[in-house]
Amino acid sequence: MDINEILKHLPHRFPMLLIDRVLEIEPGKRIKALKNVTMNEPFFQGHFPHLPVMPGVLIVEAMAQAAGVLSFKTMGILPSDDSVYLFAGIDGARFRKAVVPGDQLILEIETVRQSKSLGKYVGKAYVDGQLAAEATMLCTLRSTADAAKVPA
Repeated sequence: MDINEILKHLPHRFPMLLIDRVLEIEPGKRIKALKNVTMNEPFFQGHFPHLPVMPGVLIVEAMAQAAGVLSFKTMGILPSDDSVYLFAGIDGARFRKAVVPGDQLILEIETVRQSKSLGKYVGKAYVDGQLAAEATMLCTLRSTADAAKVPA
């Protein structure tokens, strides 16, 4: 799946679009996506100027975006202005390796369970075959009118 197809399946745009390519996808089961990490990323200006490291929360966000593509492909729908796919929870997030400019982040997401409005996923992010981060994510599909009602 190239960037044009990804843009159809995610509402995110620069600077928040964090996946560049889908390498493999099995709707209802799993997705493997790629994020090219470059020095041009806006977050590197402040995180950290003397030692640029991709923030862990953005690695988890990249995993969630891949889960979003998987969810929309599984449901056979596209995102719309009337709905949004949001985090409902993040469990067991662990960061094992710093992600720096020049890295290719490989995102591997597996569906644990999915219904029409709720999905649970296990995500792992790798650099050069080494585990960089992992998390279990709960995501929910909400109407934009109800988006502010997601539990904190």
